[in-house]
Amino acid sequence: MSSTIVVAGVTSLYMAMPVPDFPLPYASQRFPEWMRVEVSGAACHIASTVHTLGDEARLCTLVGEDLAGEAINTSLRARGLWGPGVVTAPRSSLGVVLVASNGRRSGHPYVAAVNTVEYPVEVFRCLLHGADLAVLTNTAFVRPLLEHARERHVPIAVDVHLITDVDDAYNRPWLEVADIIFCSHERLPCPPRQWVAKIFQRYPGCAVAAVGLGGRGCVMGLTDGSLVEAVAIAPRGVVSTAGAGDALFASFVHSWLATGNPMAALEDAVLHAGWKVGDTFPGATSLTAVELAQLRESHPVAMFLGRWDSQRMTARRGSASHDSNQTRP
Repeated sequence: MSSTIVVAGVTSLYMAMPVPDFPLPYASQRFPEWMRVEVSGAACHIASTVHTLGDEARLCTLVGEDLAGEAINTSLRARGLWGPGVVTAPRSSLGVVLVASNGRRSGHPYVAAVNTVEYPVEVFRCLLHGADLAVLTNTAFVRPLLEHARERHVPIAVDVHLITDVDDAYNRPWLEVADIIFCSHERLPCPPRQWVAKIFQRYPGCAVAAVGLGGRGCVMGLTDGSLVEAVAIAPRGVVSTAGAGDALFASFVHSWLATGNPMAALEDAVLHAGWKVGDTFPGATSLTAVELAQLRESHPVAMFLGRWDSQRMTARRGSASHDSNQTRP
């Protein structure tokens, strides 16, 4: 089932290259084994992923009148993402990703060029017409758009990435209007299960709260008290984890809209993200819905069920699902 998803946020020209490890020792010169230049950024990656899965992606982003902007516009047109929501700005957003041999990444986004630009509200409001969901990334120029999505009664999905506080002042405007909230576990002040409970207590309008766990998968909570853990799986191995959180988030919202089943959507999300990290630049490649369904047949995801107030989770699906008495701490 195809959905219409408005995605607002940054599109960047990125360079990725391998490094020996972190911390990175000084060297006056290196000759990397590979290097890639691609168009990505959170909004572009999310829009590209849902578009490849079969949705109509309406990208609201800023692209500069510079050399990088020429490359970005060329890529967006080739990927079917260029449209009225791509607005011209003086300069483009840029980024560099360093990737260690175990797949760990160190991202260096340069978004100062677009952070001070005001995105035209009327363009955004026009693209909201008939939309099933608005994915509003937490970049600065998106903040003024939040109220307009809520006024139009369009469900809102957000990924607040490396958040550290449930009352975080910067991210609060996004959290207060979101129906779906994703974040990373990397800087959370408490275990993911407690974080999910805190989100629902602090933001009662939220329907789904999920925490990406990197190499351990993802934990998702629902308003009925259910807690679901999907165990990570990497069908092609791990080459680069750059953009893995965006892949997880984008794949979830696609499948959630298509099926209405958050558990099935989480399974698809973990599997697709795990497949993507097998590439040197995960943001540049995605599966179609048919390809993802075929991959799901050969690579089932282990799923565990529990509740926010429980310390144990029961296996239900995937490779760990054969014994209904299995539990997980």
